[in-house]
Amino acid sequence: MRSDRAKIGVDRAPHRSLMKASGYTDWEIERPWIGVVNAYNMIIPGHVHLKRIVEAVKAGVYAAGGLPIEFPVIGVCDGIAMNHVGMKYSLPSREVIMDSIEIMTQGHALDALVMVTNCDKIIPGMAMAAAYLNIPSIVVSGGPMLAGLHNGRDIDLSTVFETVGKRMAGTVSDEELLEIENAACPGCGSCAGMFTANTMNCMMEALGIGLPGNGTIPAVYSERDRLAKDAGRKIMELVERNIKPRDILTREAFENAIAVDLALGGSTNTTLHLPAIAHWAGLELPLDLFNSIGERVPHLCSMSPAGSHHIQDLYRAGGVQAVMARLAGGGLLHENCLTVTGKTVKDNLKGVWVKDETVIRPLETPYHKQGGLAFVKGSLAPLGGIVKQSAVAPEMLVHTGPARCFNSEEEAYAAIQAQAIQDGDVVVIRYEGPKGGPGMREMLSPTSALAGMGKDKTVALVTDGRFSGATRGAAIGHVSPEAAAGGPIALVRDGDLIRVDIPAKKLDLLVDEAELERRRAELKPYVQPVESLFLNRYRRSVTSGTTGAVME
Repeated sequence: MRSDRAKIGVDRAPHRSLMKASGYTDWEIERPWIGVVNAYNMIIPGHVHLKRIVEAVKAGVYAAGGLPIEFPVIGVCDGIAMNHVGMKYSLPSREVIMDSIEIMTQGHALDALVMVTNCDKIIPGMAMAAAYLNIPSIVVSGGPMLAGLHNGRDIDLSTVFETVGKRMAGTVSDEELLEIENAACPGCGSCAGMFTANTMNCMMEALGIGLPGNGTIPAVYSERDRLAKDAGRKIMELVERNIKPRDILTREAFENAIAVDLALGGSTNTTLHLPAIAHWAGLELPLDLFNSIGERVPHLCSMSPAGSHHIQDLYRAGGVQAVMARLAGGGLLHENCLTVTGKTVKDNLKGVWVKDETVIRPLETPYHKQGGLAFVKGSLAPLGGIVKQSAVAPEMLVHTGPARCFNSEEEAYAAIQAQAIQDGDVVVIRYEGPKGGPGMREMLSPTSALAGMGKDKTVALVTDGRFSGATRGAAIGHVSPEAAAGGPIALVRDGDLIRVDIPAKKLDLLVDEAELERRRAELKPYVQPVESLFLNRYRRSVTSGTTGAVME
């Protein structure tokens, strides 16, 4: 065992003495050392209950003969960080989480990891650590929040953001906004739609490094505690059989995850996080895969923000495993992939069936024939950009309009608040990429405000930043190269025509090349200024959004 280097032999008496100072007995020290990573904090609603989940994991580890050793990691709540400088820290926190897990694991010679997480960057940060360290590992979600209820309909956090837009437009009162604010998030868990947190928890299950049920069992259900106990027991089996993350995280497993993502209509942020996890597993995951797989895999689930269903509905319909069973039935999955159950995908899916076909549609009658995400390229995005095509109004799938350019989210949001954006416009928000921002901010506030005003059906938005999984509309993010790297998005001027053609996977700036070359010669280097040693270090080493925004 790896932990032997810290506990076996005469010269390790001081090490054992320190363990005994923590209350561990000789017979406990002899057990495998299982790191239990706890992302608990008191501000993220998806994490406020993780002490309970961690205790269940530790009980499972201990019952199966391991020594659970708990340690913490940080986390950012993207909703609370939204639309201010705090969001610059969210994506960079992913790398800090990965690095801190490496430090704790290597510094203390841990044998395996159970990583308890729930929200946007914490989930991929933990999965990246698992892929890089390559010791037996399981990711355990804290589970989704239940949807709120207002006037007889289910609502969630995206409802609040969009109601702000309605309030700006004068179509709702302060009193109704307050009612929705109070009702939308009724308790602990990751926000109830198919936003980034829940999408990534589903991806852990689809990849095979989370147990079946990981993505959809609600946070407040006792079944979530039972899954955590099972994860604690299962990690001991993985240690015994020496099953490591890279045995599970194969190219085929990532193709399975993309297929599930496209069927669910998941967050655009998966196109950042799946390539980043693959990178640390020693694989390349080109974003063209989202298109090639999406041509075969239909969009089967209409989840919030694009549809009316929430994660609790998907759970009742059979969860991620039911989606996988449906895809497998059409020959759309690699069924021989190994998972943390110790069994293959095919074995896990035995006896699994779809319990509600209004939530998980048949392959023959999908919501859309192509998957929920599209990777677009063109003269405005030579390296590509990403859009949640399942959340785009049909009339905006193809759109040509004049650019309205802004060099920060704040500038764009102020114009939207002032109702200065006209029908037909293409809002361009630049210098918000990984380097330019820095930190590639999510921009739910501008997109939600436009949607709340009803302009998601008349206005497109293009950015080198990114969007929340709660975004809907013709919002194309991750445009690369980013403006700070001299990409064409830096050359756009007000009034330039931009053509969005999502079915053709195209995003073009309709300005002739000679004019663009003239502008390029005049372009002065620019990044958003920040007073942060950490963020300035990050911007110097981070890569493009199309390669997962990993750090070199």
